[in-house]
Amino acid sequence: MSQRYLETTALRRVAMVGVIALGLGLAGAHAGAAGGVDPEADRILKSMASYLGTLPAFSVQGDVDDEVIDVAGQKLQLSSAASVVVERPGRFYAHRQGPLADVEAIFDGKTLTLHGKRHQVYAQIEAPGTIDEAITALRTETGLDAPAGDLFFADPYPGLMTDVMSGAYIGTAYVNGVECHHLAFRAAKVDWQIWIQTGDRPLPMKYVITTKWLTGAPEYSVRFRDWNTEPKIDAGKFTFAPPPGAKRLESIAVDQLGAVVTEEKP
Repeated sequence: MSQRYLETTALRRVAMVGVIALGLGLAGAHAGAAGGVDPEADRILKSMASYLGTLPAFSVQGDVDDEVIDVAGQKLQLSSAASVVVERPGRFYAHRQGPLADVEAIFDGKTLTLHGKRHQVYAQIEAPGTIDEAITALRTETGLDAPAGDLFFADPYPGLMTDVMSGAYIGTAYVNGVECHHLAFRAAKVDWQIWIQTGDRPLPMKYVITTKWLTGAPEYSVRFRDWNTEPKIDAGKFTFAPPPGAKRLESIAVDQLGAVVTEEKP
């Protein structure tokens, strides 16, 4: 493949991005004139939030990409797999496996446990109450952002719309072969996009957050799949029993990449 071909292809991509950006700029200007958030984008987001909030239980799988900028300025994408099981109002199980960690988060309505499977260590936070309260406690006590955590609140809408200045309805697109509404929002520190399944099951299928004020504008993205809104949940799914030899940590820390540190410091 010639260098000339690569340069021509790159120029075409730049031109296409410029056309798309111009279109989005016009859409954003129209939305701003209407008060910041396009009413159609707001309606679709609220329908998703309402639908998720009324589900008594669900399970979902996800493919997560975290972008980081290394010391040489190169952008790297770290991919991981995730799974979540929710039983409202006060129980959930989440597992994320990737290059940074292999961690389970288990909440039984009283205690939130983080279990580092790779090093067989765990830490616990007393957080009696709802899923919302457990995720809030996790963020408060560890500094972990839990970017997609708002989607699992009883009402995801307020958290998603925090500091939002504008929002636009981009149109329809396809994620994993599923037709979705594509929405784009701008907040003070981040831009974010969400793709929501069309029809009577407005489930989120893709979610992207861009940290726009950091060099390189790294992104967090997750593609959801295998939604089950009537899961058969094992009775012990939300119960944590320390494996033999597992060591309990007294505190939970978060590293510079935003990952939970589950390995005991020497």
